[in-house]
Amino acid sequence: MIDKLAEIVGSENVVTIDEALEEFSRDHSFVKPVKPLCIVYPKNKEEVKRIVRFANEHEIPLVPVSSGPPHLRGDTVPREGGIILNFSKMKKILKIDTRNRTVIVEPGVTFGELVPELEKHGLKLNMPLLPRASKSVLTSYLEREPPLMPKYQFDYVDPLLTMEVIFGTGAEFRTGTASGPGSLEEINADMVNPFGPGDVKYFKLLSGAQGSFGIVTWAMVKAEVAPKARKIYFIPFEKAEDTIEPMNRLLRYGVMGSVADEIFALNNFNLAVILADKWPDDFEALNKSLAPWTVVLCLGGYRRAEERIKVQEKCLMDIAQELAFEPTPYLPGAPGKEKLLMQLLSRPWEREPYWKLRAKGSCAEIFFLAPPSKVTQFLHVVPEVAAKHGCDVSSIGGYIQPIVQGHAYHVEFDIPYDLSDDKEKEIAQKVFMEASEELIRLGAFFSRPYGAWADMVYSRYAEGTSIIRKLKDIFDPKHVLNPGVLSII
Repeated sequence: MIDKLAEIVGSENVVTIDEALEEFSRDHSFVKPVKPLCIVYPKNKEEVKRIVRFANEHEIPLVPVSSGPPHLRGDTVPREGGIILNFSKMKKILKIDTRNRTVIVEPGVTFGELVPELEKHGLKLNMPLLPRASKSVLTSYLEREPPLMPKYQFDYVDPLLTMEVIFGTGAEFRTGTASGPGSLEEINADMVNPFGPGDVKYFKLLSGAQGSFGIVTWAMVKAEVAPKARKIYFIPFEKAEDTIEPMNRLLRYGVMGSVADEIFALNNFNLAVILADKWPDDFEALNKSLAPWTVVLCLGGYRRAEERIKVQEKCLMDIAQELAFEPTPYLPGAPGKEKLLMQLLSRPWEREPYWKLRAKGSCAEIFFLAPPSKVTQFLHVVPEVAAKHGCDVSSIGGYIQPIVQGHAYHVEFDIPYDLSDDKEKEIAQKVFMEASEELIRLGAFFSRPYGAWADMVYSRYAEGTSIIRKLKDIFDPKHVLNPGVLSII
C-alpha cells in the first residue's frame, strides 16, 4: 500500500513515522483515539483523484485534513483507521477578484496566509471569531463556522460560493457556475454566483459534512471591502439574556439595516482569555473587572467614512436610549484594551497556545443554533448542568453570535479542562454529554453534529437519516470518505 501511494504523490509525501501518526490519532474532543495507517500529502487535484480511486479499490478509509493543529471536535480522528489525506501542501491562492470581491483558494490556504494577501487588495474576510492562523479558510467555511459580520451573511453557507470536488467514487465535479466545461481559467469570467444549471445546490450537500461526501480541491468564497475607518463600542450587561434584544435591534434598524459590521457578545471569562497579556495574573484581573457579559460592535466607514460612522453612532445612541443601555467606546473593566481587541478582530489568532486552550490546555465546546425568539430558553442549561457536576461555572466561556442578518444565533459555551487530570476530564465530559442531550431535548439545533452529537441528532431524525444514507451510497458507495464521522454512515 505504502509503495503504491508513494508512486502517486512521491515517497517524501507519505509519512509512516509513529510520532506523526500518534498526533493525528487524537484531538481535544472526547472521540476515542485511533491511529491512522499513514499520512499522505497530495499536491494537486489529479493526485487526489488517484488516491480516492486507490482507496475505493482497496476499501481503505480516507480522512481529509486541511487545518494545522490544534483540532477540537473529533472530525479529523480516523475512527476506522486508514489514510490521513493532509492538504497542507495544496496552498495556492488561485485568484483574487477585487471587482467581484471573491477569492479562490485551495484547501491548504490558511487564514494566516490569506488575510494579509487580501489586505493588499483592500479586501477582508468575514471571519469567524479569532480563528487560529493555521485554520484552513476552505474548511472553516465548509463547516459553517459563524462569521462576525452577520449583515453580510445571506444564508447559512455564506460566504461559501462555488467549488470543485472529488466525490467518493473518484469522479470530479464542480458546483454552481463553475460546472460548465473548460478549465478553471476558461470559466473564471463567469464564476461568481453559486447557482448553476437547474439550480441544484450541490454545494449544500458538502457543507457541514466533515468530508464524508466529497473532497473539495478548491473553493470560491466572498470577500468584503475593507473599511477606511473603524470605531469600536462596548455594551456591558449583567445577564446573557439581556444581550439578545439590543443585538436584534442593532441588526435591524429601519431602512439602514444593520448599524454594525462586527457584532457579538462574550462573557467575562472568554473576553479575559482573549485580552490577557501576562498569564495568569493579567487574566485573573480582567476576569474580575470585566462585566459578566459584553456586546462588542464595530462601526465601519467606507465612502465618506467619517460621516458614515457619525450616522451609525447616532443610530446606536437612539437604540440605546430606547432600550436603556449605555454603549461606550471604552471597554468597561479593561480601559486601554480597545485598540488591541479591534486589531484582533481583523486577524487570525497567531499566539501560542490557541485562545480556547489558554486557561487549562484543553477545551470542550458546546454550540448550537436558535432563532432570536428562543435563544434565552437555552442559556441556563450548560451553567446548571455544570454546577450539578461540581464544575466551576465562573470558569466557563460564553459566546453569542448573531448570524444570517440576525435571523438566527450561534450560542457557544467553552468548558476548559486539564487533559492530564482524569477527574477534571471526566467532569467536563459528563457536562458536555448531559448538557448537549438536554439542549437537544429542549429544541436547540445542533447543525454541525460532531462526535457524540451525531448519535444524539440522527437518532431523533429518522426521515433525514434515511435520505443521508441514500446520498452517501450515491456519492461514496464504498464508504471510504471519513467513515463513522456522522455515526449513521
